[in-house]
Amino acid sequence: MSHKVSVFRKEHFNAAHRLHNPLWSEEKNQSVFGKCNNPNFHGHNYELIVRVTGEVDPQTGFVMDMKILSDTIKEHVLDRFDHHNLNLDIEEFRNLNPSAENIAIVIYSILRKLIDPELALKIRLYETERNFVEYPVN
Repeated sequence: MSHKVSVFRKEHFNAAHRLHNPLWSEEKNQSVFGKCNNPNFHGHNYELIVRVTGEVDPQTGFVMDMKILSDTIKEHVLDRFDHHNLNLDIEEFRNLNPSAENIAIVIYSILRKLIDPELALKIRLYETERNFVEYPVN
């Protein structure tokens, strides 16, 4: 009998960004992105929820050791993103607009390489209390 379980780790980080398409005029950028296009950037208090799903290991009773998951997120996501300007400090956003959608995809890409491929991974990222994204959608 299959005993798949999802485990979750919730984290928090603060980061600044600017939504801007360099191929567009200033007017179009302002029209599409509004206050998120502020040339001096703006910030968010992001809430990150990482979900890992898999079979329960009969030896440990774990899907994944939560301490390892916590340490992995801290080292590879929080230490890189927290209190940084995403546009200027994070290589992945040099040519990628740091929207909540793209931030979630980047975080997924970082963690996917570090978590057992037998385990399913999903990222939920809250940009505000009411606005959040999930990746992947499956």
